Amino acid sequence: MTKLDFKPRGVCARMIHVELSEDGQTIENVSFEGGCNGNLKAIGKLVAGQPVDRIVEMLEGNTCGPRKTSCADQMTRALREAQGLVAE
Repeated sequence: MTKLDFKPRGVCARMIHVELSEDGQTIENVSFEGGCNGNLKAIGKLVAGQPVDRIVEMLEGNTCGPRKTSCADQMTRALREAQGLVAE
Protein backbone atom coordinates (compact mmCIF):
# COMPACT_ATOMS: atom_id res chain seq x y z
CA MET A 1 0.00 0.00 0.00
CA THR A 2 1.19 3.51 -0.83
CA LYS A 3 0.49 6.30 1.66
CA LEU A 4 0.83 10.04 1.11
CA ASP A 5 0.18 13.07 3.29
CA PHE A 6 -0.59 15.94 0.91
CA LYS A 7 -0.73 19.62 1.90
CA PRO A 8 -3.46 21.21 -0.23
CA ARG A 9 -3.32 24.81 -1.43
CA GLY A 10 -6.11 27.36 -1.68
CA VAL A 11 -8.71 25.38 0.31
CA CYS A 12 -9.90 25.09 3.91
CA ALA A 13 -8.57 21.57 4.44
CA ARG A 14 -5.09 21.56 6.00
CA MET A 15 -4.03 18.05 4.99
CA ILE A 16 -5.22 15.18 2.78
CA HIS A 17 -4.20 11.62 3.67
CA VAL A 18 -4.27 9.17 0.75
CA GLU A 19 -3.78 5.40 0.69
CA LEU A 20 -3.62 3.55 -2.64
CA SER A 21 -3.45 -0.14 -3.48
CA GLU A 22 -0.05 -1.74 -4.14
CA ASP A 23 -0.35 -1.11 -7.89
CA GLY A 24 -1.51 2.49 -7.35
CA GLN A 25 -4.70 2.02 -9.35
CA THR A 26 -7.31 1.84 -6.57
CA ILE A 27 -8.10 4.20 -3.71
CA GLU A 28 -8.00 2.39 -0.39
CA ASN A 29 -8.67 5.40 1.85
CA VAL A 30 -8.82 9.20 1.77
CA SER A 31 -9.23 11.45 4.79
CA PHE A 32 -9.02 15.18 5.32
CA GLU A 33 -7.91 17.42 8.19
CA GLY A 34 -9.87 20.65 8.43
CA GLY A 35 -12.42 21.82 5.91
CA CYS A 36 -16.12 20.93 5.82
CA ASN A 37 -16.07 17.89 8.06
CA GLY A 38 -19.28 16.16 6.96
CA ASN A 39 -18.76 16.74 3.25
CA LEU A 40 -15.14 15.62 3.32
CA LYS A 41 -15.98 12.46 5.30
CA ALA A 42 -18.61 11.71 2.64
CA ILE A 43 -16.07 12.20 -0.17
CA GLY A 44 -13.71 9.76 1.59
CA LYS A 45 -16.47 7.13 1.79
CA LEU A 46 -17.54 7.64 -1.82
CA VAL A 47 -14.06 7.29 -3.31
CA ALA A 48 -12.88 4.29 -1.23
CA GLY A 49 -12.51 1.25 -3.47
CA GLN A 50 -12.81 3.29 -6.66
CA PRO A 51 -10.26 3.47 -9.47
CA VAL A 52 -7.98 6.52 -9.23
CA ASP A 53 -8.48 7.38 -12.91
CA ARG A 54 -12.26 7.41 -12.59
CA ILE A 55 -12.24 9.73 -9.57
CA VAL A 56 -9.66 12.08 -11.09
CA GLU A 57 -11.68 12.28 -14.32
CA MET A 58 -14.82 13.09 -12.35
CA LEU A 59 -13.47 15.64 -9.83
CA GLU A 60 -10.40 17.28 -11.37
CA GLY A 61 -11.01 20.99 -11.88
CA ASN A 62 -13.93 21.15 -9.43
CA THR A 63 -14.16 24.61 -7.85
CA CYS A 64 -15.44 25.95 -4.51
CA GLY A 65 -17.23 29.31 -4.65
CA PRO A 66 -14.93 31.92 -6.20
CA ARG A 67 -11.83 29.73 -5.72
CA LYS A 68 -10.20 28.11 -8.73
CA THR A 69 -9.84 24.84 -6.81
CA SER A 70 -11.65 22.82 -4.14
CA CYS A 71 -10.88 20.09 -1.65
CA ALA A 72 -12.06 17.54 -4.23
CA ASP A 73 -9.75 19.05 -6.88
CA GLN A 74 -6.84 19.08 -4.43
CA MET A 75 -7.60 15.43 -3.64
CA THR A 76 -7.14 14.57 -7.33
CA ARG A 77 -3.70 16.16 -7.18
CA ALA A 78 -2.89 14.12 -4.08
CA LEU A 79 -4.05 10.94 -5.83
CA ARG A 80 -1.80 11.60 -8.84
CA GLU A 81 1.15 12.41 -6.59
CA ALA A 82 0.62 9.14 -4.70
CA GLN A 83 0.49 7.26 -8.00
CA GLY A 84 3.84 8.82 -8.87
CA LEU A 85 5.30 7.29 -5.71
CA VAL A 86 4.21 3.84 -6.88
CA ALA A 87 6.00 4.33 -10.21
CA GLU A 88 9.33 5.12 -8.48
